[in-house]
Amino acid sequence: MKKIELLAPAGDLEKLKIAIDYGADAVYMAGELFGLRAGAKNFSLDDMREGIEYAHIRGKKVFLTMNVFAHNDDIERMDSYLNQLKDLEIDAFLVSDAGVIQMIWDILPNAEIHLSTQANTTNYKTAAFWYQQGVKRIVLARELSFDEIKGFRDHLPADLELEAFVQGAMCISYSGRCLLSNFMIERDANRGMCAHPCRWKYSLLEEKRPGEYYPVEEDERGTYIFNSRDLCMIEHIPDLIESGLSSLKIEGRMKSIFYVATIIGAYRKAIDAYYEEKENYSFKPEWMEELRKVSNRHFTTGFYYRNPTNKDQNYESSAYYREYVFLGIVHDYDADTGFATVEQRNKITVGDEVEIFGPDCGYFRQKIEIMLNEDGEEISEAPHAQQVLKIKVSKPVASKFMIRKKKE
Repeated sequence: MKKIELLAPAGDLEKLKIAIDYGADAVYMAGELFGLRAGAKNFSLDDMREGIEYAHIRGKKVFLTMNVFAHNDDIERMDSYLNQLKDLEIDAFLVSDAGVIQMIWDILPNAEIHLSTQANTTNYKTAAFWYQQGVKRIVLARELSFDEIKGFRDHLPADLELEAFVQGAMCISYSGRCLLSNFMIERDANRGMCAHPCRWKYSLLEEKRPGEYYPVEEDERGTYIFNSRDLCMIEHIPDLIESGLSSLKIEGRMKSIFYVATIIGAYRKAIDAYYEEKENYSFKPEWMEELRKVSNRHFTTGFYYRNPTNKDQNYESSAYYREYVFLGIVHDYDADTGFATVEQRNKITVGDEVEIFGPDCGYFRQKIEIMLNEDGEEISEAPHAQQVLKIKVSKPVASKFMIRKKKE
């Protein structure tokens, strides 16, 4: 059985490298045009080239998202953009618009196409149509159950790959086809500028009773009626692998390197454990504990087992829950002195009780006891963003290790 792919978000070059180092088999990124995350830093052509080389040297793949719904005034720019991509070894293009697919093939006739979840593929007949057009992979709509996914696999050629989201933010509109943002503040979600109005607080107001707010659910003055919990399927790795999926996709190109490292690291361990001992596989609670250490809106299994209910929504708040703070990333380690060179991302103070973790390993705890600035002077705190420090660590570490602490 071919091992299932773990597909990670890459919002910029640093996140691409972190995702690969922490265990992703492939990453998906966007250029500076035509992706659906305009708020992400995204990739210049030079960054794409460097990221693709970094991935390919390590035997990993890179997919480029061009899943906007193009308007007429996009066509000329898109033509020019695609011509600039000709010499890049992009493994696949992630697309939702039939016209964009045709444009890609006109300019890059051998390009592999993956049909985005934005195209709302909810039945095997639609998948078969796209297969006949030459599409290699279908990213399924989030609104499908395991039974429906099995129906896809039973009715489709074996070489048509199926991909599905398993972790991250859920959308209240059909696989992301939302008009709320466009309607309210003229930011088009289907062209990469979603303001997430589904997370805003809403109340019911009767036309002739101004100022009288009626509860929609349990809250007295309003409720986040559209605010879904985050999808999380790490406890269900056997069902995912046995469903016929080819790729498990993590959402989050806007998230931090801390988020990417933690999520990818946990899923990597769970997936590998299943393949190593399929018959005796058991889920380890610490994998879920890791996921709770990054920002989340609590978790749901979405549509995989049943239609979501009110228990899959969070009516109290649209805020993220954050149990841990990301303090810094290790750039180097001196085994002779036991000092790690660390780039600070949040305030670090001598006396902090921290956890340090890295690729292919668990974490260890220690107290920060000695910290030096760039001049080698001992300091008690590091409050400045991206300050470079030397921190004495109790165990060996390496580049890309990360430091976090539990919020007080």
